[in-house]
Amino acid sequence: MNFFSKYKRLIFIILFIIVVIGIAYLLYIVFFRQNINPSLVSENPPEENAEIQLPEAGPNLNIKPTGSSEENVPSAEKNEVYGPITGTEESVDNKAMGGVTKTDKVIGGITINPTINNQTGDIQYYDPFDGKFYTVSEDGTIRPLSNKVFHNVQQVTWSKNSDKAVLEYPDGSNVVYDFNKQQQVTLPKHWQEFDFSPNSNQLVMKSLGMDVDNYFLAVANSDGTGSRVIEFIGENYKKVYPSWSPNNQVVALYAEGLDYDRQTVYFIGLNNENFKSMTIPGRGFQFQWSPQGDRLLYSVYSSDNEMKPMLWIADASGSQIGENRQRLNLQTWANKCTFANGEEIYCAVPTSLDYGAGLMPALADQTPDYIYKINTKNGARQLVAIPDSNITVSSIMISPDKSKLFLVDKNTGSIRQIKLH
Repeated sequence: MNFFSKYKRLIFIILFIIVVIGIAYLLYIVFFRQNINPSLVSENPPEENAEIQLPEAGPNLNIKPTGSSEENVPSAEKNEVYGPITGTEESVDNKAMGGVTKTDKVIGGITINPTINNQTGDIQYYDPFDGKFYTVSEDGTIRPLSNKVFHNVQQVTWSKNSDKAVLEYPDGSNVVYDFNKQQQVTLPKHWQEFDFSPNSNQLVMKSLGMDVDNYFLAVANSDGTGSRVIEFIGENYKKVYPSWSPNNQVVALYAEGLDYDRQTVYFIGLNNENFKSMTIPGRGFQFQWSPQGDRLLYSVYSSDNEMKPMLWIADASGSQIGENRQRLNLQTWANKCTFANGEEIYCAVPTSLDYGAGLMPALADQTPDYIYKINTKNGARQLVAIPDSNITVSSIMISPDKSKLFLVDKNTGSIRQIKLH
């Protein structure tokens, strides 16, 4: 067998492959290869490392970031609520002058129901971590009010002169503690929701017995003795709010809904006085007395206001109950306000509120507040401060000399202060 015969099959396979490759190349040339236009090829390509020239911006183009047009900048003259706003260190005022204002930390830990001693100006509070009560003086010195430890206190109700407090526990136990005498008295478990009289010597509370037939509003001495029934409250007990007025006339309020957007507020006297009632638009009644007890600041929500809280004020003494009722046109809750005097109040006002926030206040738990000053006689309001800490305020207090506001942080329980101008 010669060489050709031996490798004939292999030679034919190699030739076949060469022919297929040649045909494929011809097809590529004819149908797929793009012709290069010589005019698109630069005869002088850029030199290596040549500088790339960017287009120059013309004069006075006034280029602004997207969404920061001057039309969107809030006007302070409108006295509307915006936020949150933070300022640079240079733009933060040390005193409240209507802009971003420095807030100094007074108490960094959690506090429960703090109060101001109107005689000393000190802040008094309960610390849930170690179970003790403390007082903070104006210079920041912290000292214990008592060496006694009260673990797991859920609610603290202070007397008007801050020398006593009712402590309520999760299991329903209640004690009243006298800080001057360092004495503790146990109160009945069926007593709930307390308030002290103006002289701090008496208590008003709900006395909730075994069933609704034994539900009463009652008063007693601050040590628990001498209790007596004021009025039967029965199945309406949840609508009754024990609150002793500063003028010593009223010991509780009772709010009865008339329809979806109205309710009547009844004033319950210490000696069964037949006070006038007050019919108001809105639901979700929150309130606080003026320092003299002759006026009532309150907040309600209604469908006319997208179910958001709205502040109102009205006369609340004797024959004047319900008179001179005025809408203050601020969307906030009454418990986020404090009276500076008989006419002026300071309020923490949320920067924004969702629909239904009056019905569900938790919707505003993460919303920062601005601080407003309102004249309740003529309705004039003034933006006092934008706290630099973006704080959500649960309550607000004012020092006896009116030089400082104390803001309780709803989310941390800490307390910060703002110096007033």
